[in-house]
Amino acid sequence: MKSIKKIFGAAILGIVLLGCAKQPVSLGPVEIRNYEGKDLSSVNDFEENSIKGPQHIDIKNYALKISGLVENPKSYSYDQIVNGYKPYKQVVTLNCVEGWSVNILWEGLLVKDLIAAAKPSAKANTVIFHAYDGYTTSFPLSYLMGNDILMAYKMNGLPLAPERGFPFQLVAQSKWGYKWIKWITEIELSDNPDYKGYWGQRGYSNSGDLNQNFIAP
Repeated sequence: MKSIKKIFGAAILGIVLLGCAKQPVSLGPVEIRNYEGKDLSSVNDFEENSIKGPQHIDIKNYALKISGLVENPKSYSYDQIVNGYKPYKQVVTLNCVEGWSVNILWEGLLVKDLIAAAKPSAKANTVIFHAYDGYTTSFPLSYLMGNDILMAYKMNGLPLAPERGFPFQLVAQSKWGYKWIKWITEIELSDNPDYKGYWGQRGYSNSGDLNQNFIAP
C-alpha cells in the first residue's frame, strides 16, 4: 500500500512540474536601444507639445480613409493596414523646432503604397493629412511618391503609445517635427498646392524643410 501511495504521489508531482514547465510567463516587448550599430533615443525622450494633448483612439472603431482626388477611395481598419501592407523599418531623427531631437527606429508601411492603391487622379498634386484631434498638414504628392516615407505603427520595436500617435504617425524625413503628424485618420489628395495646415496657418513654413528656417519669411 505504501509503495502505491509513493507511486501515486510521484505521478501527481510530475504532472504539476510538467504543467509548470509548459506554462511560461509571458513577458512584454523590450525596447530596442541600438540598431545596426546606431544608438537610439528612448521612446520616453519626447516632449509633449500636441495641440490638444495625447489622443486615445478606440481601435475597434478606427478607420483610415484615403480620399479626395483618387479613382479608388479606401477605408482601412488598423489590422488591414498592419497586416495588408509590406512592413519597412528605418532609423530616422525627428528634429523639433523647440530645440530637441530623437533618433528612433521606426517601423511601418510606405505612404506611397497606400496612395498607389487608391489610384490618384492626374489632377492631384498635394496630399493633406488629417489627425484625430483636428490637426492637419500637407505635402507635395511628389515628396511622398518620390521618397520612402513611412507611416509608422512601431518605434524601437514597441507599438506606438497614445502619446506617440497611436495608431499611426508620419515619419516625415527631412522635415521639421511639426510636419510629423500623429493620430492619422485620413489622407486626402488635393489639387491645391497652397493648402496650409495647422502651423502653416500660424506663420510656420509650409514646406517644413529642415534646411530652411521654420518661420515663414
